[in-house]
Amino acid sequence: MTEAYIYDHVRTPRGRGKKDGALHEVPAVRLGARVLEALRERNGIDTAKVDDIIFGCVDPVGEAGSVIPKSAAFEAGYAFSAPGLQISRFCASGLDAVNLGAAKIAQGADDLVIAGGVESMSRVGMGMSGGAWYMDPSVAIPAYFMPQGVSADLIATKYGFGRDDVDAYAVESQKRAARAWSEGRFARSVVPVKDQNGLTILDRDEHMRPSTDMQSLGSLNPAFTMPGEMGGYDAVGIQAHPEIEAVNHVHHAGNSSGIVDGAAAVLLGSRAAGEAFGMKPRARVTHFANIGSDPALMLTGPVDVTRKLLSRAGMQLSDIDLFELNEAFAAVVLRYLQAFEIDPERMNVNGGAIAMGHPLGATGAIILGTVLDELERQDKTTALVTLCIGAGMGTATIIERV
Repeated sequence: MTEAYIYDHVRTPRGRGKKDGALHEVPAVRLGARVLEALRERNGIDTAKVDDIIFGCVDPVGEAGSVIPKSAAFEAGYAFSAPGLQISRFCASGLDAVNLGAAKIAQGADDLVIAGGVESMSRVGMGMSGGAWYMDPSVAIPAYFMPQGVSADLIATKYGFGRDDVDAYAVESQKRAARAWSEGRFARSVVPVKDQNGLTILDRDEHMRPSTDMQSLGSLNPAFTMPGEMGGYDAVGIQAHPEIEAVNHVHHAGNSSGIVDGAAAVLLGSRAAGEAFGMKPRARVTHFANIGSDPALMLTGPVDVTRKLLSRAGMQLSDIDLFELNEAFAAVVLRYLQAFEIDPERMNVNGGAIAMGHPLGATGAIILGTVLDELERQDKTTALVTLCIGAGMGTATIIERV
């Protein structure tokens, strides 16, 4: 099999996913085009040689629909011969785009692939694409459907994480993100979004709140008490997990992932493709896996898929230098740390989605790029990237520096 190498990656800053957010005026197609432009400019690639452009997009409707990576390629001025593919596995879409691109290269079908994702959550709201999972009772009932925040609270209850635990994790995420920005750790990979006149709209993650502390978080009310208690979803969780007598609601906006706009792209290729453009590989994609998990807990998929992936790869936790797990909710990361007894200093070194936000279709590609940069900064070798996923799934990928 051909090795699949990572040659470069870029992302936009993440703008607040609201009408007053800096990127609200920028459609998803423009965000996608921006990262495509950046990869072409940075690496001097002939876009006629791009075999595929694969983007994750969780809500591909309206202006974000119609195979958005192909539309973004038109706007970015790519050769007409470069095709596009749009995929969704909810929050893991951006990482699965990378995995799919790597698989095509490894199989020999493609030589040069750009993979990533995009989501403009301020313009196309979360859940706008609908779906049977939460719209059709014949699916929702056997799936133990409930809002993800209630599932996060169910995890916290089941595994013993109190309000102070989840708030403390959120404070640490904010501190790490602020330190990473202040030390320029993202400077190589974040490309500013500009308007038609070339003026910068946003060049820094907008969602961060570096002054966050336990006192400020303590003033926030739990966000999912009402849907849990009044909406009946606590009862759904208890039905699935009768060992739980009552759900302790601990999550709120301050310890959950932020709703933001953003895009990311990873340049993948064979060794021959890299040599053709004079590019030096930075890492290779070695293994990846997907799994279905408990649909009521919903967000524990990273634990299950990590076990599956390490078994298939013939590796141990000790073989992994750094871990990057999407901070959908604080309890998701705390459960992962608890399950594997991982040193927190190896996890989400530069903060995560609690501090910087979670642009659904792009996040998987963002965190893969973040941990690659961190491997290089620390001169370490191997990282595992993983995300929890709606409906109870998990995706994980191992990369290795070369």
